[in-house]
Amino acid sequence: MSVKTVGISFQEVMSGGFGLGATDPAAGKKKGRSEGSELTLHGSILIDDLDRFIAEAEHPGKLSGTIDFTPFGDGLASTSGVFNLFRPTDDPRLTLMVYEMGFTHEGKAYYFAGQKNVRDDPGFDLWSDTTTLYSTLHEGTDKSGPTIGAGVLTLGVKQLIQLLGTMAAPGAETFGEKSAAFTKFGGFFLGELWNTYVRHAKI
Repeated sequence: MSVKTVGISFQEVMSGGFGLGATDPAAGKKKGRSEGSELTLHGSILIDDLDRFIAEAEHPGKLSGTIDFTPFGDGLASTSGVFNLFRPTDDPRLTLMVYEMGFTHEGKAYYFAGQKNVRDDPGFDLWSDTTTLYSTLHEGTDKSGPTIGAGVLTLGVKQLIQLLGTMAAPGAETFGEKSAAFTKFGGFFLGELWNTYVRHAKI
């Protein structure tokens, strides 16, 4: 007898200046803006088992979707994807939101690797930390390949509202199960933010 699982899914769109030839995200953002080059990630995130997701240290999910990149064109479909929410690092004050996606263009494999750095720095930086994706583009099927581009993608207020509207609870069969899943996910998310921006700030 299989055990019923309930998950969480949502759509997230981030975009920003992205320049070919850059290896540093900040420099790539500036280069992309000056050249009119932008990259947009249309991500579909799936957490198929919410309890397992919360229990596992790296909090892994699945990422699929498409990429629009000015030099390459639009609608580049994912061939692989990685998502982690609040993945721990060697620094107890820093966790990562990881978005990685493989795709092909003109028969060649590329790999997009982005991360949001969730860390309590001086000033109110919670919003920028959770909406800013520092990104690189690599040749090949993973991020060990040569870096051929870089940039910074952001999630705006409009996109955040749209994200919330796409949230679903796969596996939930009743309104109560769906509500419970959203509450559990929200509690986990806010709890991790509390650990970063409140608890560590007092240590």
